[in-house]
Amino acid sequence: MLASSWLIWPIIIGSISMMVIIHESGHFLMARAFGMRVLRYSIGIGPVLFKYQPKNSATIFQVCAIPFLAYVQIDGMNPTDEIDPKDPALFANKSVFARIMTILAGPMANYVGASVLTFLLIMFGGVQREIPGPMVVGTIIEGSPASNAGIDLGDEVIEANGVAIHSFNELVEATRNRADQPTLYRVRRGEEVLPVMTITPHADATQGGRAVIGIVPQPTFTYDDATAGTALRYALIIPLTLTIAQAEGIADRVQHRSTEGMSSVIGMARHMRQQAREGTYAFVSTLVIISVALGFFNLLPFPALDGGRLVFLFFELITRRRANERVEAVIHMVGIVVLLCFAAYITIYRDIPG
Repeated sequence: MLASSWLIWPIIIGSISMMVIIHESGHFLMARAFGMRVLRYSIGIGPVLFKYQPKNSATIFQVCAIPFLAYVQIDGMNPTDEIDPKDPALFANKSVFARIMTILAGPMANYVGASVLTFLLIMFGGVQREIPGPMVVGTIIEGSPASNAGIDLGDEVIEANGVAIHSFNELVEATRNRADQPTLYRVRRGEEVLPVMTITPHADATQGGRAVIGIVPQPTFTYDDATAGTALRYALIIPLTLTIAQAEGIADRVQHRSTEGMSSVIGMARHMRQQAREGTYAFVSTLVIISVALGFFNLLPFPALDGGRLVFLFFELITRRRANERVEAVIHMVGIVVLLCFAAYITIYRDIPG
């Protein structure tokens, strides 16, 4: 089991960083393909531990003390940069097509990475198929009725509202109409059946208003051998399916003004550790989800994200004139502040216990 290793946290940090490195490598490779000058390629942040500049190259490759995240500095990409109109290697002096492709290359690299991981996962791990099993608790939503009642991971719900429970679907049906009504649940913990618990489900707007107690089942899987063709098909389908699901999730949260299910880097790392407990297959599957999420998130038309930059580039493409550099710089700066504040909110109020 992957989580049994003392290296689990370095593996998690390294895995998250690798997703960002893949993203930034997409920007870097496309920029170089169009002849743009890249000033710096940094792995990690903080004080520089090691740097190297190849002969006759403008790019400084460096590794920093905090091996987390990465960034690429393309000359002339910042709207506030001084632009020499005679310098053909500047980002700002390239065609709008070249600039659009350079921005798109980061998110697209994440999608390629997700496809490669999916192919390898299916090819060597097989096609995961869920099989019916008892209602064993795999995840507990913090602060939920189940959490407050003392239900623990690994518990098996065997009865709800007087009805015997053999699966998650049966638990859903026994609970869905019990919003704000005290309901009796019987739970088995190991070999012991615990005293009856009284739990009051609450209505969940993200679940169509049905009543829930805040638990997710621990599924039971089997793995079917797959051919290279099957692995390739999944490698193409899975990233698209995940993108649709993430888009629907964002739309639902906006509609209900909810941050349910959203997580900071801390929460993401915790989730990865939990998946590592399930094994390598679950851990790699989580990396696929994160890679797609990073690509999709960066494509959102929000200032400071790649999608926000693309909005200005498509404006230029359509109108044949560039947006005001100062206005664009201010908008991106505001976007950065908003994103940092939102990340701080999610970290403090959702991912830090207490």
